[in-house]
Amino acid sequence: MAPRKKKISTGDDNVDLFRIPSTQAANLEPAPAEVLPEGVGEGGHLDSDAPAVKRQPLLPNRREEDLMFFMIEPLEVILKDDMATMENPVYSLSKSIDKDVIRYEHNGNWIEIAPSSKGRATIYDKDLILYCTSHIVRAVNEGRPVSQTVRLTAHDFLIFANRSRGGVAYMTLRDTLTRLSGTRITTNIKTGDQEEWKTFGLIEHGQIVSETRDGRMQELEIKLSDWLFKGITSSEVLTLHPDYFRLRRPLERRLYELARKHCGRQAQWVITLANCMKKAGSKGQLKEFRRMVKEIIEDNEKSDHFPDYSIAIEGDSLVFKRKPRSELTPRREHAISGRPQLNPDTYAKARKAAPGLDVYALEIEWIDFWRSSGKPEFKSADAAFIGFCKSKSKAGR
Repeated sequence: MAPRKKKISTGDDNVDLFRIPSTQAANLEPAPAEVLPEGVGEGGHLDSDAPAVKRQPLLPNRREEDLMFFMIEPLEVILKDDMATMENPVYSLSKSIDKDVIRYEHNGNWIEIAPSSKGRATIYDKDLILYCTSHIVRAVNEGRPVSQTVRLTAHDFLIFANRSRGGVAYMTLRDTLTRLSGTRITTNIKTGDQEEWKTFGLIEHGQIVSETRDGRMQELEIKLSDWLFKGITSSEVLTLHPDYFRLRRPLERRLYELARKHCGRQAQWVITLANCMKKAGSKGQLKEFRRMVKEIIEDNEKSDHFPDYSIAIEGDSLVFKRKPRSELTPRREHAISGRPQLNPDTYAKARKAAPGLDVYALEIEWIDFWRSSGKPEFKSADAAFIGFCKSKSKAGR
């Protein structure tokens, strides 16, 4: 039975669905997949068994320069984070399945987070919430209607979160939806002008709306919890540095969130290591937390990669200092170039040539084939790609 059609955000008073604009609507060319450096998993996550000394401090920039420029309309948004989850250790920092129930109390507020059988939502799962938050904030600022139910394309989210676009990256989104909906929160924390006791998931539901013939998701839909949505629409959000998605360590991301929330635009913020460990949601012994923070500081002293702030340990305290304004610009490193360039209109033709298949995945496969063939010159790269799509479509019948 065909799914019930939802009302789209076109300006009506009651909006059932907020659709995030897609690069497809903007006729933008997607970035290619690249060979991931040692220590980085297919989904952009850190491999636990990879050697730490041979990698760069930041993940590679997977957005090409032309994409970063032309994504200003309608896809490019300023990265926003809700202050409630910046303050509280909602997301797990573990690389393995985290099934521990945690409780955090501060100034009369408390929050308890219980995982599902799939584990607690991770700080990498939060990327999907950040994507929705950023677009909702922009829509609110522009006076456009919004809804708790958000529909988006998987491809555009992976670009936004600086992840690779291989098959594994798409598959990890299924687990992300499961953990976000399965992680249960009980809290009395205020959102907006209300204080309430409530238990809920980070998202009320998540579903794959459409997928390609070979099972790769194209569109997905999530419904944010009332708690998150109230915070977002009440302007309880802060802007994050674009390099947030390039931070490798889960603890680095969490430390940046805490610095952005508490230091903000002040000259500095000081917190004891014990309290910082509690706010970060880090497990284990304090001496181990101190060691991990020290490693981050040592890496930052060599590369100055930590966004917006410098970090130092002074006695039993951690000191965050705001960097001078001249140092606050994002790093604009180029992705790997030297590949055939396609006209944006070619993707629409490719969909007709290979109905039901993911044209972006076909493009990655076509580029790999081109490279393995010695990088021959094309009279028309567009025609060659269309021909490749037709052959793949025939082979799949």
